[in-house]
Amino acid sequence: MTRELARTALDAAEAAAAIHIRYADRLESIRQAEKGQSDFVSEADLAAQDAALGVIRERFPDHAILAEENEGKQVPLTEMPGGRAADGPLWIVDPLDGTTNFLHGHPIYAASVGVAIDGRSVAGAVVAPVLGERWWAERGEGAFLNGERIRVSAARELRTALIGTGFPFKNLPLLPLYQDQLGRVLKSTAGIRRLGSAALDLCYVAGGRLDAFWEMGLSPWDVAAGIIIVEEAGGMVTTLSGSPLGAADGGDVLAANSVELHRALGGVVEASGNMAVPD
Repeated sequence: MTRELARTALDAAEAAAAIHIRYADRLESIRQAEKGQSDFVSEADLAAQDAALGVIRERFPDHAILAEENEGKQVPLTEMPGGRAADGPLWIVDPLDGTTNFLHGHPIYAASVGVAIDGRSVAGAVVAPVLGERWWAERGEGAFLNGERIRVSAARELRTALIGTGFPFKNLPLLPLYQDQLGRVLKSTAGIRRLGSAALDLCYVAGGRLDAFWEMGLSPWDVAAGIIIVEEAGGMVTTLSGSPLGAADGGDVLAANSVELHRALGGVVEASGNMAVPD
């Protein structure tokens, strides 16, 4: 069953990525709207979501979907009596992770499709069409980039580690806390990178391009596919405090290549936790 789910996740992400390419040559004419502070949705997002969901609907018409452009609502493709979603796997879809990058012609963006059973990721795929990279994983079967198996890096010391991050642009009251975290991590590591796509940040941890990653306030569709890709590559993904992170949870995320680096980065980030955050 999981093999078919993994194949569908990759095909759905590929379908969304094909839409990215179709729209990429006419960025100036794409209709877009601002959902919130620096948070955009374009007709490319919507068309890519339709393409991804079309693949899932065709193969699994009784599965539920949680997709970004449905305003975060779980959308059952068929409903049980009383409007309750049908039991079974939950598909978690970000049709275009990195919309702001996409709209500016920046190549770091991707389609992300994960699937969870009982809250746990069992398969996922992330496709970055301009980069020509296709990442996927299946529970118990490893993680892959363009068909080659991948593993996390061997870095264990924070001072030599390259760390990924994301800015809390959707929740600006968190900015003082984040700035303190950023300063502490910058002083403790080999460097920090910000891609603008959490799905790709997690893939980069899985493939060893980053040694760890942290970000606050992520949504389930940002991380659902990346969680299993990191885990199947030998890494770990939790909340900032180290609690388990379900595929449909979202929130504050800490990913690392090892227990040692996870503990070290978590300690630096959590040292900012006594700061007061405005309501």
